[in-house]
Amino acid sequence: MRSPLDRLRHALIFEILALALIVPLGAVAFGIPMHDFGAVGLVSATLATLWNIVYNYAFDVVLKHLTDTTKKTGVIRVLHAVLFEIGLLAVLMPFIAWYLGISLWQALVMDVTLALFYIIYALGFNWAYDRVFPLPEWSRPLASE
Repeated sequence: MRSPLDRLRHALIFEILALALIVPLGAVAFGIPMHDFGAVGLVSATLATLWNIVYNYAFDVVLKHLTDTTKKTGVIRVLHAVLFEIGLLAVLMPFIAWYLGISLWQALVMDVTLALFYIIYALGFNWAYDRVFPLPEWSRPLASE
């Protein structure tokens, strides 16, 4: 399994790159001033970073228990990304509605749109991260093989 420092590196790189992409794109797409969308982005990134560390650790514990490895297949990667975004959506939607002074419905539409971006981004980022920083256990055959 990944070390706490590796998990921190993963979370920080993930969020910094995501912010660099999403703040200007989101401000334009939703017609919100960049400073307001940037504030939402920073709070969201902070909450997402904390959630990322906790969620990825818990997901790996469960995956290792069920499959005896933390190596993720394509289907597991999709499940991983979707479950992450559902958990984050529950926390972020009320904050977005309050901060931007919009309805919960508008916040839901905005949050779902952002979640779709992040699902695609997370799939690509996590695949690339695992390729750049593979774990030694992934090169060993499973005990059942």
